[in-house]
Amino acid sequence: MLDVLAGFFVVWAIILVGMFVGRINILGPNARSVLSALTFFVASPALLFETLSNAKLEQVFATPLLVMAVAAVTTAVGYFSVVKFALKRSLPESLMSSMAASLANSANLGIPIAVYVLGDASYVAPLLIFQLAFFTPLFLILLDASTSKHRTTPLGFVLMILKNPMIVGSGLGLLVAGMHWQVPPLLMEPIHLIGGAAIPGMLIAFGLSLNGSRPLQASSGRRIDTLLASASKLLVQPAIAYLFAHFVLRLEGHALFAVVVVASLPTAQNVFVAASRYNTGLTVAKDTVLLTTVLAVPAMIGVALLLT
Repeated sequence: MLDVLAGFFVVWAIILVGMFVGRINILGPNARSVLSALTFFVASPALLFETLSNAKLEQVFATPLLVMAVAAVTTAVGYFSVVKFALKRSLPESLMSSMAASLANSANLGIPIAVYVLGDASYVAPLLIFQLAFFTPLFLILLDASTSKHRTTPLGFVLMILKNPMIVGSGLGLLVAGMHWQVPPLLMEPIHLIGGAAIPGMLIAFGLSLNGSRPLQASSGRRIDTLLASASKLLVQPAIAYLFAHFVLRLEGHALFAVVVVASLPTAQNVFVAASRYNTGLTVAKDTVLLTTVLAVPAMIGVALLLT
């Protein structure tokens, strides 16, 4: 468990660097928006391409993937229904906050937790591939369509997909993996270096956003949205994963424990990057990332106590 805490320490150390940089204002007033744009348009697509180009596509069809997909989609749909129809939020904001309620930090927290808690990084691979290849692109497509100023035509819809750098990076990565191509090292090295800026860039941008703000501020008018999103991510999604895996797929023992732990991962930092990109749901995205990242370790300890 100390290794899990070490993984969270790394994340929070980089976030604190961002807070410090923002507090002394050495990057100027537009630092957050510029850094978020850099990670969204440049670094993240490179990271997605490199990650998926090396993926084993047979893992996409593994049983854990089905559990992750059912848990994430069910959680997102349930949360979306509440905020859109009960709380009367706009469509773009409802989509963004649903993303915060269901999209897990599968890379920079998921991988070390899979290694140190579950004993094998492959346990998080199905979630990583599902989110990069399907779940995140689906949200981005819907956000593109709902924030467009004009009615989306079939051709316009295709063009929006092709213009989204994260979707393009994911698609090209899956194409390379599916064709079993080997990208020449001379080309992959700069992609690797650029992609390496994605996670620290996201975390520093998130740290910059924390200056002068506290989570769950009543003045934001989104306290209930954030609490519901945090509970959905850390309680509802793992519960759905457990019920589906145990009673439908009949998973037991370590396999069951693994899928529930992976479903308990906190909200991904790139949700905040996407919120900055589309300029919607910023408060819920930021506060949910913060709360779930802080509370994820106790949630995972609770899972361990219940299932081991």
